[in-house]
Amino acid sequence: MKLMMGFKSFNSARKTLSGIEAMNRMRKGQVKDIERGDVIAQAALVCQIFGAVA
Repeated sequence: MKLMMGFKSFNSARKTLSGIEAMNRMRKGQVKDIERGDVIAQAALVCQIFGAVA
């Protein structure tokens, strides 16, 4: 993981760490209905949860 600058608020730290944990769980195959290594399903879930375009 890259070194990050300090967080400006507790709320932003919480959201960032939640996102990192969610990505790690997907990568390890710990998310229900998404197989480990299924990149398309992972990208769709990221888009749905975070509103990001993958």
